[in-house]
Amino acid sequence: MPKATLADSPAIPMKLPVITTRAHKGKALELDPQRETMSLLGADGEPMGTVSWESVINYIRALGEKPRPAESRSQPRASLAFSVRYYAPDGRRIEGRASGLGGGGLFIDSLTPLPVGTDLTIEFSLPDGCQDWVKARGSVAWVCPKPDQYSFHPGMGIRFIEISESVRDRILDLVRMLNQVPSGQAR
Repeated sequence: MPKATLADSPAIPMKLPVITTRAHKGKALELDPQRETMSLLGADGEPMGTVSWESVINYIRALGEKPRPAESRSQPRASLAFSVRYYAPDGRRIEGRASGLGGGGLFIDSLTPLPVGTDLTIEFSLPDGCQDWVKARGSVAWVCPKPDQYSFHPGMGIRFIEISESVRDRILDLVRMLNQVPSGQAR
């Protein structure tokens, strides 16, 4: 008789209780195979955050890689506040604020973040002296549905999936300036 796998079962979310990890006992991880996400649920069942399986896989794979020097990072990032507007899948234009930016994406502050995997069109105004709004396409890579105890506001991390090289260069120049990294490094 063939062995049953998770792929053979219906795609319904599965909850895994945290039992032995003292600091998080009573919480649960919820795996959603249809959306390929993992959510952390508080003891009361309230969502505390969601990440994509891709993010978890990349994290696990990175643990096995040799550490790279900081100056070899290909996508530096910086914390800064700037205006952003994006178009939800239903066509609504939403204006707000981003609080982080890097060559690979940005973080949009939002009390109602979109689900992980949602593609959207983004426009933002870089605080580099140029008054134009730049455009990009992105995908919600992870969400923080409420403030966490460390550093994140509620919102969503957006991974760029389409952005012009000239805009990425402007972002990288701005991030280098903010981080005071010489322009010949971290490219």
